[in-house]
Amino acid sequence: MVEEPVALKVLLRERHWTYAAFCAEYDRAARTVDPRLARSWPSRAQFHRWLAGGLRQLPHPDACRVLEALFPGWTVEQLFAAHPGHRRDRIAVTPAPGYALRGGSDGELTADQFQDVTAVYATRSELMSSFPPHALFDDVTSVRACGLSLNLICQQYGVHGLQRLIRRGGSLQCLFLDPDGSAIRVREQEENHAPGTLSELTRINIRSLHDRVRSQLPDDARPRLEIATYDETIRFNIVLVDDRIGVLQPYLPAMRGIDSPTFVVERKWPDRGLFPVFEAIVSSVWTRARMV
Repeated sequence: MVEEPVALKVLLRERHWTYAAFCAEYDRAARTVDPRLARSWPSRAQFHRWLAGGLRQLPHPDACRVLEALFPGWTVEQLFAAHPGHRRDRIAVTPAPGYALRGGSDGELTADQFQDVTAVYATRSELMSSFPPHALFDDVTSVRACGLSLNLICQQYGVHGLQRLIRRGGSLQCLFLDPDGSAIRVREQEENHAPGTLSELTRINIRSLHDRVRSQLPDDARPRLEIATYDETIRFNIVLVDDRIGVLQPYLPAMRGIDSPTFVVERKWPDRGLFPVFEAIVSSVWTRARMV
């Protein structure tokens, strides 16, 4: 182990990148280097070995190419070398046009200005392209979701993965918009669907969780998969992972969920930032929900 943290660890800390956020950014860089390197991010164990320092040899050449693309101006040798005298309080950022953000005298932005938002995608499709569901849900212990049909969990992530999550002691809470309620009929009209379209999709997803996941679990594990419905005006799709990572989507007029902007947040403080706000929303709706 090196006495000072390696430069890679310092850079990730300054950007407030978790493993999940790193994988998303790594994949984005990999696609620019060589499309064949898409989804080649390191495993969680390898990631932590990279940050621990003291590697006996550099990563695979393809990984080195991606890392140098991800951190322009840094060689891979510098990234894995000790970083004495590092600065912990600032992030070097080039703001997007149209955003007036107050920075320091040297043009950098203070980390606190970013709160706990770690990534923003124009659509959920873009999120899944650079950050697929298995990178979000593999090796986690808790998932809480509140939305409409919860396709990210029920359609984009396999039932065997959900079973593994629960069998190893994890928990899954899924809160669907009531397929027989009035709120889902209003949403069908907003998205210009034929009557019953979203209701039937939601029923299919609920049945899938019940019949293909919960019913296949040992008796002592089944209570850790909770399914419920609510009938209220839908405003957000919220997925909370390990009480630490949140994937948030607003429901916009005439726009499907998969086409809506998607925000990724990471809890930084117990009671500040965006994560606790959306966590409170999920908890509040859950108290009024009907168990399935």
